[in-house]
Amino acid sequence: MEHTLQHPIGLMHLVVAMLAIVIGALVVLAKKGTSKHKWLGRAYVAMMLAVNVTAFLIYELFGGFGLFHWMALFSLLSVVIGYVPARLRKPGWKAQHAYFMCGSYVGLLAAFAAETMTRYLWLPFFTAVTIVSLTVIFIGILLMFRFIPRILNQIS
Repeated sequence: MEHTLQHPIGLMHLVVAMLAIVIGALVVLAKKGTSKHKWLGRAYVAMMLAVNVTAFLIYELFGGFGLFHWMALFSLLSVVIGYVPARLRKPGWKAQHAYFMCGSYVGLLAAFAAETMTRYLWLPFFTAVTIVSLTVIFIGILLMFRFIPRILNQIS
């Protein structure tokens, strides 16, 4: 943690990631389709763009482009693929928007859990990252496929 706080990009990455977690939770809890949901959603997208841009500027772990940069690219794609349909509003956009934006949030939570747990589990780094990330992603996907269809039925 001290390393992160001493490097401006690492600190910015941490701050925008924490903001994205909080704003993302508010988006999930907000009534869908309202101006509040739209405003919070745009703020979430902005934070996720900042999270991913700063991730691409951090190279201490691998000394170059590595596994977490690929994950950041995947995260960035998820946010874009989730956001664009909400702007274009073509047929079927609600489901695509819901699944990709929720998927981006699940990925964010998985990254947060992995980052946190690598500091507290006495497991090798990649073992801890894999176990924690996959657990959060598995639970997130289960919740997404349980609740998103219900939400989509309520707002259709």
